[in-house]
Amino acid sequence: MKRQFSIWVLGVLLSGSVASAAVLATVNGDAITSDEVNKVLMEGTQGRFDSLPADKQNELRQRIIEGMVAQQLVFEDAKKSGILESKEYKQEFQLLMERMKMQLAAKVWEQKQFESINVDAKEVKSYYDANSDEFVDKEKVRARHILMKTKEDAEAVIQSMKGLSGEKLRTEFTGQAKSKSTGPSAAKGGDLGYFPRGQMVPSFNDAVFSMREGTISTEPVQSQFGYHVIYLEDKKPAQKMSFDEVKNFIEQRLKMDKFKASMEKKMNSLKAKAKITYAK
Repeated sequence: MKRQFSIWVLGVLLSGSVASAAVLATVNGDAITSDEVNKVLMEGTQGRFDSLPADKQNELRQRIIEGMVAQQLVFEDAKKSGILESKEYKQEFQLLMERMKMQLAAKVWEQKQFESINVDAKEVKSYYDANSDEFVDKEKVRARHILMKTKEDAEAVIQSMKGLSGEKLRTEFTGQAKSKSTGPSAAKGGDLGYFPRGQMVPSFNDAVFSMREGTISTEPVQSQFGYHVIYLEDKKPAQKMSFDEVKNFIEQRLKMDKFKASMEKKMNSLKAKAKITYAK
């Protein structure tokens, strides 16, 4: 918890005011904002939060919000009980501030080093031409689902939509997802957005990628979450991305590679100039 707090404070220091962020919860008048929650989510998933399934994103976000609510409640109780005036708190706070000072200085220093790296446009184009196979957008599907607790309930949902097709099926499925689904995507009519192969649990993945657009699963699909009824809304075939679509990504990748090499050289130089001893 202490580490999360220091990360959050650093984020605020570097990003400035969070006044414009959306308020996700308030605790006795104190706001918990989307910026604060997003920082913790990105840190906790090592920057991969956006690649998670929609259900998992919603679950993690709610868990973080509840955790921050609990943290705020504990902090308020600690203030009332005089913890902030205790010797132990003041000692820990001073140590934390010293660590933050070093971490913040290192972060800003690294950012300055990164910004000094230049990548030529010709390098970017050469990389794309030599590695074009890397830039193939995988096959994706857009699906909705209705999550039920029992197989019998899921079968009843499937039976209730038997004979429907086209827009009537989509409308009915969306309505039942909102009213019956036990999953966090229920409010969005079960919409899971677009996702590639391998992102969902195996049973769900295998079922949805074998379906035709505009149809629902003929049998309930079981997973550790329950029983899914799936509606396949759209399919996007794999396709090669254009240079314009990926040039910024390539530039950042090449810049990061140069940055890592530069940092290694810089650190070796700093070590060579410093007097460093290690305990035996």
